[in-house]
Amino acid sequence: MIYLLEDDNSIRKLVSYTLNNNGMESKDFAVPSEFWAAMKENTPGLILLDIMLPEEDGLSILSKLRKNPDTARIPVIMLTAKATEFDKVIGLDTGADDYIAKPFGMMELISRIKAVLRRTNETESFKEYQVGSIYVCPSKHIVKVNGLTVSLSLKEFNLLCLLVEKNGCVVNRDEILNAVWGYSFDGENRTVDVHIRKLRQKLGDAGNCIETVKGVGYKIGVSGNV
Repeated sequence: MIYLLEDDNSIRKLVSYTLNNNGMESKDFAVPSEFWAAMKENTPGLILLDIMLPEEDGLSILSKLRKNPDTARIPVIMLTAKATEFDKVIGLDTGADDYIAKPFGMMELISRIKAVLRRTNETESFKEYQVGSIYVCPSKHIVKVNGLTVSLSLKEFNLLCLLVEKNGCVVNRDEILNAVWGYSFDGENRTVDVHIRKLRQKLGDAGNCIETVKGVGYKIGVSGNV
C-alpha cells in the first residue's frame, strides 16, 4: 500500500490513477490530518509526500515519521515544486529516500518508486555486523559501541550500514550519495564529509575505524559479520 499526501487535486488524482494502473494499491489524502488518521489504522509500504501543504508542511511530517520507531523505516519520496539543490539537500537530509521535483513524468515516478522499494527490500533481510567494538543490526535499527546503544540520525545510520556492509572496501563519495541519499550531486559537495565527521564523533573512539581514503572516499576497518 502506498500513501500519497498531496493537496493539489489534479496531481493527486493523476498520481493515484497511475499507481493503480501499474498494479500499486494506493490511498490519497489532501490534508495531513487525514493522512495521520490513516497512519493510526495501517502502515503503508511507501509514502509519497508533498512539502507545501495546509495544516502542516511535508518536512515536519517527514521529521515526525523518522523520529517514531514505528514509522522510521517507511520509505518516503518527496514530490514537490521546491526544486533547488538546497531544497533537495534539506529534504534528503531530513530523511527522504528520494526527491522528485514537479513537474515530473508518471513513468519516471513509477520507476523511482520501484527503485526505492528494491533498495528497501534489500536492506530488510536480517543481518548483523561487528566491526571492532561497533555492532550494527540494520533490520532492527540498532547501533552499539562496547554494548552501549548509540543514537544516530537516519542518514548517519544508513551511512554506517553502507560502510559495514562494504567492510574493508573503499566506498567512493558518488556511491555513498546514491546509496544513502538516492541522489547524485553535481560539482563540489561536502554532505558526505560532514556526515562522516558527525558519525565519527557519535561513535567516539570507535569512530577511528572509519578511514579516509584521500581523493576517493571512505572505508571501515576489516572484521567479520556476526
